[in-house]
Amino acid sequence: MANLLHISSLFHLFCLFHLVCVAKSQSFIGINYGQVADNLPAPEATAKLLQSTSIQKVRLYGSDPAIIKALANTGIGIMIGVANGDIPAMASDQNFAKGWLTTNVLPFYPASKIIVINVGNEVMSTNDQNLMANLLPAMQNMQNALNEVSIGGKIKVSTVHSMAVMKQSDPPSSGTFDPNIGDLLKGLLEFNKATGSPFAINPYPFFAYRDDPRPDTLAFCLFQPNAGRVDAGSKIKYTNMFDAQVDAIRSALNAMGFKEVEIVIAETGWPYKGDSNEVGPSIENAKAYNGNLIAHLRSMVGTPLMPGTSVDTYLFAMYDEDLKPGPTSERSFGLFKPDLTMTYDIGLSKANNQVPTPKTPMTPSPEQAPKAPMTPSSGQTPRTPVTPSSNSTGTPATPVLVPTPNTTVTPVSPKTEKSVKAGVSDAQLQANINLGILVLSQILWYPMLLHM
Repeated sequence: MANLLHISSLFHLFCLFHLVCVAKSQSFIGINYGQVADNLPAPEATAKLLQSTSIQKVRLYGSDPAIIKALANTGIGIMIGVANGDIPAMASDQNFAKGWLTTNVLPFYPASKIIVINVGNEVMSTNDQNLMANLLPAMQNMQNALNEVSIGGKIKVSTVHSMAVMKQSDPPSSGTFDPNIGDLLKGLLEFNKATGSPFAINPYPFFAYRDDPRPDTLAFCLFQPNAGRVDAGSKIKYTNMFDAQVDAIRSALNAMGFKEVEIVIAETGWPYKGDSNEVGPSIENAKAYNGNLIAHLRSMVGTPLMPGTSVDTYLFAMYDEDLKPGPTSERSFGLFKPDLTMTYDIGLSKANNQVPTPKTPMTPSPEQAPKAPMTPSSGQTPRTPVTPSSNSTGTPATPVLVPTPNTTVTPVSPKTEKSVKAGVSDAQLQANINLGILVLSQILWYPMLLHM
């Protein structure tokens, strides 16, 4: 009988551990909810849809009260944003920060689980010296406003960067920030370190493939089997672009003395449709990238420089934003349609956490891809429309084009022994983990049955 109770206790502890792991594995999957569109469903419908998925966090570019209110009592973490245009006033006037907080946070918190206030979006890539200089004072005033109402330790203050803040990202071990913004960036990072807020950034392997559309680059970007790329500095072999870009950011932070600052991926995604002259957009590629990324995060493998953990990652995006300017791809990142159905299935539904993804990368047709690999010139940087932050009334601001990183960060890098072996996808790894859990549960149950 004692053995039976002991085995039963072990089994229940195992079940509890498994449930905690599963819950934790979903906690870092977020999504961007942009509003540069005229066909979006009601916020209440979106909140209900999110609750049917494993998405646990939402990033808003503004502070639309209707959306914040709709997410009340859902347990979903919310990132909200201060518009770039509000930064100068917030920097110069503490009362402006207090007023912003009174209007956009206090009426909803804590029922609406606001976790981060991003002051500005990709400000350090605007080349607007006045705006860049005002960013840190604005963040400090927002932090002071939060402290005054005793929620400064509960809601973090940060800002979101594009990969253009990186001077070097290939190989990952040589990752460094642009020295032209070094002093300003150091001040921001000191703020992140002092307050425990994350360094939020937007890596897009899609742009790396767009600038180097070879078949092996596509497989590398989509987490699919490939030869890997070896970092000449660290000798680490990387098998996917996401890990390489994240580790380049980690290296840059470490080089500046900010090893303690957490990285958050504020945006990443892949368009499912593009113009005839665009290389890379397709349903198959979007499904492979997003689906394999989710499997990678759930596997808890981490990156070679940050093994055994997964960074908070906000997928781009909830819906297409049909009013965005630029090529078709800019309006084709949505994982869900306005009628609330999936654009394609990547296993986000709570009813189905399996990730169905194609086994082989979809190479572009001859008329789409150049005959020879394209190496962008040193001055070339991909440009992507930044979803404008909403003002305090929730009205989208005018779309602004901001340069994004030259992701030709042909990252390289093999995974360490703690990582997945080359040729084994993250989806396969997750399946193996699930199988192991099933087998272990059967082993634990079997002695119990013998004593019944």
